[in-house]
Formats: sequence, C-alpha cells, structure tokens
Amino acid sequence: MNKTVRLLLCLLGLPMAVHGATHANDFPTLDRVLYVQECIAAHPDAGHFEMASKCSCAVDALAREIKYSEYVDLSTAAKATTIGGERGGYIRDSEKLQADIKRYKALQAKADKGCFIGPPTAR
Repeated sequence: MNKTVRLLLCLLGLPMAVHGATHANDFPTLDRVLYVQECIAAHPDAGHFEMASKCSCAVDALAREIKYSEYVDLSTAAKATTIGGERGGYIRDSEKLQADIKRYKALQAKADKGCFIGPPTAR
C-alpha cells in the first residue's frame, strides 16, 4: 500500500486498514438488527429510540470483542437453556456449554454497562 493511501486511510479514521489487521467486527446486519430488537423487547418501559441507540451500542461492543462465529455459538447456547425436557438437559448438563453461557452473559453485561443499559424489565 503506498504512502498516500495509508495517509488517506489514517485521516479517515481507518487505522486498522493501514496496518492490514483484520477485526472481529464481522457481524451481519440481520444479526445486529435481531439483537437490537431482542434488547429493545427486554426493556419495554424505556423509550424506543433511547433503547435502539443503547442496544445498537451493545451489539457493536460485542462485535468488537468476539468474532461472529463465536457469537453464534455462545448466543445459541445461551438461548438454548430455555429448551425444556431431555433436549434442554444436554445443554444444562454440559460443563463446556455452561462455561460458554457464562462467558456470553459476562460479555453482554460488560456491553450493557458500557452502553448504560439497565437490567431487563420483568414481564
């Protein structure tokens, strides 16, 4: 990459492109939208516009922390804990999946705190 292009990228605020580093921020738009919608739904008493901004911030924070493929694995395990019966028992009994769920919840809590999102509203 020539010096002029590097300077231009740096001036535009794209320092990772200057260094050729790849970033974990590879979440598809659809998954970002679904995350924001679920986050907004978990906080029905807050203003919709306020929560859209805060929840967008949270998914961006998650995308900075982990790659999309890891997000899929962690979030799927976390959501699957609500499966009842024998099928859900596999997830609840797996130490590895429980560790993944704990990590995902910790990442979410960190993102929520950084984006000023309070606990979900009880329904």
